[in-house]
Amino acid sequence: MTTDLTRRHFLAVAASAAALPSLARAQPVPVPATPSARAPVSIEIEARPIPAFDTRDRTHTRFGSLQYRSGLVLTSRYKDFGGISGLRLDDKGEGFIAISDKGNWFTGKIAYSGDTMVGIVDVEAAPMLGADGRQITARGWYDTESIAVDGPTVYIGLERVHQILKFDFGRDGVRARGEPISQPPGMRKLPSNGSLEALVMVRKDRFKSSPLAGMLLAISERGLDSAGNIAAWIIGGKAPANFSVRRTKNYDISDAALLPSGDLLLLERKFSLFGDTGVRIRRIPLASIVPDAAIDGPTIFDADLGYEIDNFEGLDVHVTPEGDTVLTLISDDNFSMLQRTLLMQFTLLE
Repeated sequence: MTTDLTRRHFLAVAASAAALPSLARAQPVPVPATPSARAPVSIEIEARPIPAFDTRDRTHTRFGSLQYRSGLVLTSRYKDFGGISGLRLDDKGEGFIAISDKGNWFTGKIAYSGDTMVGIVDVEAAPMLGADGRQITARGWYDTESIAVDGPTVYIGLERVHQILKFDFGRDGVRARGEPISQPPGMRKLPSNGSLEALVMVRKDRFKSSPLAGMLLAISERGLDSAGNIAAWIIGGKAPANFSVRRTKNYDISDAALLPSGDLLLLERKFSLFGDTGVRIRRIPLASIVPDAAIDGPTIFDADLGYEIDNFEGLDVHVTPEGDTVLTLISDDNFSMLQRTLLMQFTLLE
């Protein structure tokens, strides 16, 4: 009989979610309208280590192409902590910008002992502001699900309104105001709760030789085209273009990130009341992303309820001074006592 915490968490959720089509997909988070912005605040985050990813065998450390490094369960007394739906790290893998479903920023640093994460420090929380200087939640924009960084500029994707906001984060930090960018054709037709789930900037300073250099990739969670594939867009250049991601085994997109090689990593998750629950990562050559393409690639990592998984919605990549390529994942607890905010790191074994 399996008694691991992961399975108990998911079974408890399943028992209370009979009326929900899919817990793994982002849930509505009611946020009251606020006439003026709150000031940023410093908060404390407690971190409990996760000694092993495999709950049945702690000596098991390799999972597909990934090697488990370390993990943390994050909690905080700050009432708005949780619902983390996106994460971007600096080049050292220390400083981070994270976003939550309630339209909040979280910034801070990951503390390490050697190559093991041991805590989260210097954390600041702040509401996300719109072009008018008010909290975006004041106009009913709160389901902030995706994030991309291009030097000093941060892009945020919102579900339900199918909008992308552009922030001058380098100048103003968490006080930056979000300016909407033009929506590509077809984006408005995305399902309300299956909209923009992944944003990836193909940075010019890293991918100069790519035809996509300087462009933003926007991928929906489960906006299906006529072929049943997941709708996505190339934003930038002369005109936006469409592409799609082949959808298989009922997986939905939850985030994406680029490897130094240029390959795109797709983080995906699925949930079923009947136990078909899991997370996986696919690896796709960046060169295969061209207008009207349906991209696909091999699975390099997958895990089910026998492992320390939850609703993973954030993925980023950095390279250590030793040359290790590290994948960082974070989960969205949906502000539920039955779920957890997990922060985990794996080494990519090429």
